[in-house]
Amino acid sequence: MTLPVSADLIAEHNRAHADALEDDYAALGRKLARGGVDIDAIKARVAGFSVAVPSWGAGRGGTRFAKFPIPGEPTNIHEKLEDCAVINQLGRSTPRVSPHFPWDKVSDYKALREEAAELGLGWDAVNSNTFQDQPGQARTYANGSLSAQDAATRQQAVDHNIECIEIGVQLGSTDLTVWVGDGTNFPGQQDFARSLDRYLDGASQIHAALPEGWRMLLEHKMFEPAFYSTVISDWGSSILAAQELGPKAKCLVDLGHHAPNVNIEQIVARLHRFGKLGGFHFNDSKYGDDDLDSGSINPHQLFLVFNELIEAEQNPRDGFNPSYMIDQSHNVTDPIESMLSSAEAIAQCFAKASLVDRPALHAAQADNDTMMAFQALRRAYGIDVAPILAKARVEAGGAFDPIAVYRASQYRARKAQMRKPVGLGAGIV
Repeated sequence: MTLPVSADLIAEHNRAHADALEDDYAALGRKLARGGVDIDAIKARVAGFSVAVPSWGAGRGGTRFAKFPIPGEPTNIHEKLEDCAVINQLGRSTPRVSPHFPWDKVSDYKALREEAAELGLGWDAVNSNTFQDQPGQARTYANGSLSAQDAATRQQAVDHNIECIEIGVQLGSTDLTVWVGDGTNFPGQQDFARSLDRYLDGASQIHAALPEGWRMLLEHKMFEPAFYSTVISDWGSSILAAQELGPKAKCLVDLGHHAPNVNIEQIVARLHRFGKLGGFHFNDSKYGDDDLDSGSINPHQLFLVFNELIEAEQNPRDGFNPSYMIDQSHNVTDPIESMLSSAEAIAQCFAKASLVDRPALHAAQADNDTMMAFQALRRAYGIDVAPILAKARVEAGGAFDPIAVYRASQYRARKAQMRKPVGLGAGIV
């Protein structure tokens, strides 16, 4: 296996920080031990935690108005895989890539699977695209896809999703993520009930095509690209659709796809209660679906989400196997640095939620002791878990400071000399 960043560079960097890391880890270990927590057990949990990266996230995103590419940006799935390999090599928590079709379409998926494996990567959920028209496409999605009035357009969307399943089988994936931009911009534009019926009819055909062991992850979004109504707009619409479609249909939660101030952690608990929690797309937001870097705006909310995810893990009901993925638009940063930073922020919140004194939390809840229940969460959130994450990374062959090593490697500058430039454009990758 030939990885993109020099192993010698990583080793040299880690040696320079080894003594400080050992001191910090030992000090934190003593502190946690006073509370009856084994730091090595938490480190093992962190080492076993992973989140997928999106293939499209390796490129610069854009606003609805403009995109500003950077030198060395990837232009195809092969170059995207190289960049994703850098993220996993340095951070050691992102071993899977989620592809998007037709953006990542190739002629030989067996070869693509082998190419990814040579870079130390596997494949996560495959994503369909019925929110854009592609060159040579017979029917437009301007008026919807799975919920379109035109039967031929709906069939085209169904066929595309089934093709994505077939590609996913070749790659070794077991999940299909379905997000549709279907909706309306004017009152009266469509009948709400009939458009949902059409969506469910098309989605049921996709669900029926899923192989054994596969899941269909339904992604809801309150608004955009339609701004008056969206067919699958919230977790209520999503869970009702998933319940009607069948056992392989689950709900996918994107942190930016809700109305402002919605209690997302409660949604997690509700979906798990009914056995429909399928996965998570991590990002952060300030105003709407901003697709900002995970943990950059509201890390406490991310911690509270993980608190509910760990409660679900410890009370699995019908099973607990959520698919985790970063889903961001990197408009002003180097995407590799943003995803390294985001993966660390996500792992930090997972580690902190793993440190919650659950017996104390549950006892306080049973006693209606509001302050002590809150303090059980606050104490865990206040712990600096950086030494745990760094120790787990280094032991797995990653870097003590992934972004510092990435910059020292001059990877982006080297790729800028090898890759063709990305042209100016509008809109997201």
